[in-house]
Parts: sequence; structure tokens; C-alpha cells
Amino acid sequence: MTTSEEQEREREREREREREQTRVHVFRDDALGDHDAVGLAEAIRGGEVGAAEAARDAAARVRAVEARLNAVQVHIDVPAHRSEPAGAFAGVPTFVKDNTDYQGLPTGHGSAAFAPKAARRHAPFARQFLSTGVTVLGKTRLPEFGFSPTTEYEDAEPVRNPWHTGHSSGGSSGGSAALVAAGAVPVAHANDGGGSIRIPAACCGLVGLKPTRGRMVANAQGRRLPIDLVTDGVVSRSVRDSAAFLAAAEQHWRNPKLPPVGLVEGPSERRLRIGLLLDSPNGVPSDAGTRAAVTETARRLERLGHTVEPVELSIDPRFTQDFLTYWGLLSFLIGVTGRTLGTDFDRRRMDGLSRGLRESYVKDWQRTPGVVRRLKRTREAYAAAFRGLDLILSPVLAHTTPPLGHLNPAVPYETLVERILAYVAFTPVNNVVGTPSLSVPATHTTPEGLPIGVMFSGRPGAERTLLELAFELEADEPFRGIRDV
Repeated sequence: MTTSEEQEREREREREREREQTRVHVFRDDALGDHDAVGLAEAIRGGEVGAAEAARDAAARVRAVEARLNAVQVHIDVPAHRSEPAGAFAGVPTFVKDNTDYQGLPTGHGSAAFAPKAARRHAPFARQFLSTGVTVLGKTRLPEFGFSPTTEYEDAEPVRNPWHTGHSSGGSSGGSAALVAAGAVPVAHANDGGGSIRIPAACCGLVGLKPTRGRMVANAQGRRLPIDLVTDGVVSRSVRDSAAFLAAAEQHWRNPKLPPVGLVEGPSERRLRIGLLLDSPNGVPSDAGTRAAVTETARRLERLGHTVEPVELSIDPRFTQDFLTYWGLLSFLIGVTGRTLGTDFDRRRMDGLSRGLRESYVKDWQRTPGVVRRLKRTREAYAAAFRGLDLILSPVLAHTTPPLGHLNPAVPYETLVERILAYVAFTPVNNVVGTPSLSVPATHTTPEGLPIGVMFSGRPGAERTLLELAFELEADEPFRGIRDV
């Protein structure tokens, strides 16, 4: 063996030692075992495991991992579970994201600008989530008002990525993703207004489906906005969990304006025409690791018999600035109406990102009608890109998961926004158009062992096609969990 080969092997051993010190998981031989949500629900229905036992062991796993991940905002000391299991996820322990009201628990929205008060009743989506039979153990952390693609704070510990605790878990559903990836719970609530299901799924090696607008019960705030960007869902470790959740949610409420999805249980025989988009439509190029992950996925699809061809998504060149302006409108509205969250609300205590978005909007608020009009027209460019195609394959993010601090809200606003736009360059289009989009783990990882996500986007109502293709990829080469690396 040459000296250079010995040096390379030593470097790899050093990298492996570092990974072992920075990787966190709590998979072990207890009631949860290695089960995903579907498997655990089956074990509970079959009497192999009790719902109370599953809740107890999940709570113990959360306690074991929380000191290193900082993913939980509120714990429930004695979680309520059904004595007679009912629902697809009956007895499965989980968490609700802390921007959704859960009766009796405070809703803090990740903000230090007010003292949250206990919710009087469940939010409509919380009721839909509970209808699946889950046992809620508490609430997960998010960045302030869900504005950031990382779950970090100016004056508090960040949520850490269980694959490497020096890196971001993504945002805004970073707390939920960290717990699921680490094995604390099989599935957890997430929602997505600019990528907030798909981004943490990509960072943490999970499956993250953003449903079509209107697929889930809408929240009251979204209905009052000119464009409702936010859709609820879950992050999971398996495709079948995301599929089972969607089918179970439809049993509670189904939008008659959308085609039903039903329970998707595996791949389809139909071969698809899939567009390949490597660089973002707003001109941000993807980095080498991300491009490699997406192109390898394209090769796998072709090997499986699908047709993959380059595609262009010709959106208005002002889209990025328009989306940022609309995001600023949301921060402005929170600053104006914040006292409905807490009587002590002080917008001066909002973090640097929220304040910067609001202040930028105030300087440019006259653009709002044109911004909304152009954003709504994005659906025309999106529909044009899909002519002759079933789905589009792209990165989730323009570059791989950054270290903690890179996107911290304490970074000066202009620098921070520049970094965010160079990172979150693919996901917002689906929120504006209202179309479904799915993040799944690629076979490639970063040199630090972090996952890389790839994204599939479809026409409105195309969740079944997305899930069928994800099942096929998972069957072709199972997604690697945190213990498999």
C-alpha cells in the first residue's frame, strides 16, 4: 500500500470517528423497535404491543435524545391514548408542530416575541391528525413563525440534525424531522409554506410529501390570504407511512374538488415521462453533490423503464423577489396582529429574519397587487412545463445541508437573505401554484454522511403518482436509515 493510500484510509477512519461522535439515534429493543408507523399500528392492533407501552417507550426515547437534539417544545406528561385502537395509526406516538393549536397546550410559533397561552380547542388540522388514531406526546420546535429553512434561534439552542449534530435539521419542521430521523417516534406532524416539509425531510433522510393545496383541512389564517401557501402533512421514514397517513386523513375529510387518493400500497406498472430540472428556475445552480444525487436518481429511473428528459420551467424572472415580498407581507401581518397570540406581544422581540422581512416589505408595500398577480400567474408556466410529462425530478435544495450558524437569524439580514435564496431555490414554486411535491432520500450522501434529498413534483391532485413512484424507488434500493451508515 502506498503512503497516499494509507493517508486516505486514515482520513476515512477519522471521518468515521467524527460521524460516530456526532450521530444520534435511539433505536433499541423496546415496544417501538424498528417499526415504522404502519408496522407499529399493526403490532398494536394485533396485541403484540399496547398503546400505553408504545407511548411510554417513545417518551423514554425522546428523553434520551432530547439533550442532544433540542427538538421538543412541549412535553405531555401523561399522553392520552385510546384503549380501543381505531384508525390507521391507532396508538402510534407522535408530535404536533408548535404552530398548530392543540387543546390545552401553548402555541408558541417558535417566537420569543410573546408568552404563548394554552389553546382552547384543537385546530381543524389537529382534529384531522388525531382522527388517524395517533397518541400525541407533545409539540416540536420550529424557527420563528416558520420563516426560516433551518430551526435556529438568536438566543436559544438550535435543533440539531441527528445525522450530524453540527448541521441544520432543516426548517421549518426541523423539530419533527429530527425526532423521526433519530427514531424517537415513527412519524410526526409537519407543514409546508415554502418547503417546510420537504426541506427537513431532505436534511434528515426522510420522506416528506407536501400535498396539493386543499387536500388537507385548511387553517383559518390561510383562507384569508390572497395566496394560501401552507399545507399540512407529516414527515416519515417510509413511503407507506406517508401513503397511509394521506389515506387516513381522507377518511376524516376529503375535498370534493380533488380526485381521491385512497390507499397507495405499492408501485404502478405504468411507465412515466419525467422532466429533469438540475438548476433552479430562478437561475441558482445546484452544487456538485446535489447534482450527482439527482442525476443518479435519473439514471435509476431510466433503468426502471421510465423516460427522463430535460425540462425548462420558465417562470417570471421576478418570482424570487415576489415570493420574498409576499413572505414579508406575512411577517408584517404578524407584527400588526400579534396581540391575538399574546397580550404581551412585542414585534421588536421578533428575530432578525422576521424583522428584516417586515421592514423590507414596509419599504416596498406598494408592489403588493403586482406581486400577487404575478405569483398567481406562475401556474401558467408550471402547467406549460408539464405538457407531455407526468412528473418533474429536481433537487429539493440548491446545496447540501449547511452547518449550524450559516442561516442563523442573527446573521445580518442582507447576508442571511442572500444565503437563503442560494439554498431554497426549488421548493417555493409548488407552494405558490398549490401543487403536490415529494422529497425522498437519494442514494448519495455528503462526505460527512448527511442525506441528500431529491424532489418529484406533479400536477394538482397527483399524489397517487408521486407515492407510486416513491414506492418503486424505495423497493429498488431501500432508503438508508441513520443506523445503516
